[in-house]
Amino acid sequence: MALLGVTACSQPPKEAFYQSGIMYCSESNPVNFNPQLDTSSTTSDASSHQIYDRLLDFDADSGRIIPSLASSWKVSDDGLTYTFQLRRNVQFHETDYFTPTRNFNADDVIFSLNRWRLPDHPFHQISGGRYPYFESLGLAENIKQVKRINGYRIEISLAQRDSSFLANLATDFSVILSAEYAESLMQEAAPQRLDHFPIGTGPYKFESYRKDHNIRYQSHPQHWKAKPQVERLIYDITPKSSLRLAKLITGECDAIAFPAQTELDIIREREELELAEKPGLNIGFWAFNTQRPPFDDPDVRRALAYAIDKNTLLEAVYFDSATRARSLLPAASWAYQADAEDTAYNPVIARELLAEAGIEPGFTMTIWAMPIERAYNPNAAKMAELIQRYLGDVGINVNIVTYDWTTFRKHLREGLHDSVLIGWSADNGDPDNFYRPLLSCGAIPSGTNRAMWCNKNYDALINEALQTEDLTRRKAIYQRVNSLLFKELPIVPIAHAFRYQAYRKELQGMQINPYGGIRFGGVTKKL
Repeated sequence: MALLGVTACSQPPKEAFYQSGIMYCSESNPVNFNPQLDTSSTTSDASSHQIYDRLLDFDADSGRIIPSLASSWKVSDDGLTYTFQLRRNVQFHETDYFTPTRNFNADDVIFSLNRWRLPDHPFHQISGGRYPYFESLGLAENIKQVKRINGYRIEISLAQRDSSFLANLATDFSVILSAEYAESLMQEAAPQRLDHFPIGTGPYKFESYRKDHNIRYQSHPQHWKAKPQVERLIYDITPKSSLRLAKLITGECDAIAFPAQTELDIIREREELELAEKPGLNIGFWAFNTQRPPFDDPDVRRALAYAIDKNTLLEAVYFDSATRARSLLPAASWAYQADAEDTAYNPVIARELLAEAGIEPGFTMTIWAMPIERAYNPNAAKMAELIQRYLGDVGINVNIVTYDWTTFRKHLREGLHDSVLIGWSADNGDPDNFYRPLLSCGAIPSGTNRAMWCNKNYDALINEALQTEDLTRRKAIYQRVNSLLFKELPIVPIAHAFRYQAYRKELQGMQINPYGGIRFGGVTKKL
């Protein structure tokens, strides 16, 4: 608060940029500038909707799938063949490092899809060869062929019906790259530049990036939707939430990432600021590494779940900005089960289960806590401290572990954790977007399955749910999935958090994107 007071009373003179460009205070560095390669929202926020477009998109208000680079599509009666008509006269970015000689066409779609789905593709291994979102879905294995009908029509054939397929093509990760740019980089023997010096068709084109400082973009005047009315966009990388808020108040930033729960009332009280709010399509949870004893024992996991009071965690960490999670799905999902079974705070049962499992008092375990704020968990460190106390009451010693975000995620993928406080924000409105990436066997190598849990019955059920378009039947299957998860408890669902977007009133057109990263296309700044 002292920082806010000092900063608010000493506003710097506004440069010309602050009058016309948009300054966004982001919370961290992106891993790269290609969302195909990373599921972190930091990477998605920096690139997915600024630099790129997708074949399809989501309407932010209704959640409906709408045209984007594909102007129309049709699906065969058996649900195995998808034909897309592509939009014409869509221009790629022209930058100081690439000048396109043609517009977007079918070759770019084929290149973009084949890069992540075909191991022998010349760009597949570039930048590490991991495509975590697609790997977690097993999507590459289900696509039999991507066929060019003509320059502006493609056909995608599936091996098995997948009722979530169109939704997956509209996610942040399904971006369309420039095949011409990739070919030019290969000729220059610099293919890795594709993911760090990006070329897309989105409303903004990449200009520069200084780690821990900023990302600069220029408007793409030939964008197929409409020329952005704002010439410049800058991401000011500001890890501390209090400093982001101070910059918002002084006008150094027009919008900020992840305002802290304790800051929301400050934002609401200031006339020059807006705070948008929506129920979140997300889940914050406590995941156990089921490949490490004794966390491979469901009774041990159940004991730990009974040892904590989720209501207290909600009050202390989320205040009034989240609802208690009974399962993976939030109430906004059409498959939400209001009467799903849930664990309750009962330390007596916890001690009994631990004793029956042979866990002696004084057993020590780790809880990994994210070093950054996320909508699904705004303060993982505080939550870890609360859980530490609860587990101490049942004879469990807890060491809290954290690293910088990049190292944290790397070691999680390596399975070095006993348990972790983390979560997931939906990339589309289909329930499969929660169930498959978070807990399927195929999601373990991708790194999105933080419990490293593999259950063949679970996989069979979520696969069965994709074989029908009947929502009633699918919902019944997901209820069976919820029962299985309650029995096994690879993760403890904790909260579904509201999403917030704080910005200055000069910005027009800002809205929360329920299905992924922030969007600045169409946002204007009133002078």
